[in-house]
Amino acid sequence: MTLKIYADLDQGTDEWFAARCGILTASTIGALLTPTCTGIAKNKVSERLVNEIAAQRINKICDPNVQAYAFQRGHEDEIEAKILYAQKVAPISEIGFMTDDHWGFTLGYSPDGLVGEDGLIECKSRLSGFQMDTICSQAVPIEFMPQIQTGMMVSGRKWLDFISFPAMGGGKMLVKRTYPDAAMRDLLIRAATDFEEKVRQRIEEYKEAEQNPDLRLIDTVRRADPEEIML
Repeated sequence: MTLKIYADLDQGTDEWFAARCGILTASTIGALLTPTCTGIAKNKVSERLVNEIAAQRINKICDPNVQAYAFQRGHEDEIEAKILYAQKVAPISEIGFMTDDHWGFTLGYSPDGLVGEDGLIECKSRLSGFQMDTICSQAVPIEFMPQIQTGMMVSGRKWLDFISFPAMGGGKMLVKRTYPDAAMRDLLIRAATDFEEKVRQRIEEYKEAEQNPDLRLIDTVRRADPEEIML
């Protein structure tokens, strides 16, 4: 196991995006599975992820992150969730990013928090209807399981507490412990292996296109992010 930890990176910073650039991560790997997480997806979403990662590996550039209201709300709710969890459940420590490559390819994970020597947390901000459904179902929503299972797979940790926080507060916060699922891990590894082969093929196609004299491929200069200019 080759676990690499970027302890000093703050999530959302330029350095954090640079560390993740070109890497399949826990937060994106779900795009490679079907909605029920029972098979490998073959659709426009998974194809787009292949193209995005291939482009990142060639250009060393990640597209800017759009900080819409929902993202800002989620960030604020995550802070509140961590405070409550630390008060009611257990202390949390934080790191920016980690990777592991022992499958023959690299997977990345940005944990919301580490708990002791064995645990993780993953926080989600949920609108009232989704929060009601999650509490009544008494289960972690299936759409978050690829991220959760990949997080445990990359970190090598034994469990993860899924935190479902009511958007902007005012309701019940749910904490549900999850454990590694061997069947889903096998599926994720197969999906990631297939993905890496598709990315490799896409990069080869790009290199072939570069050699075509009928194409005019002209270098451009990367502009600064508008938000950076304002700062």
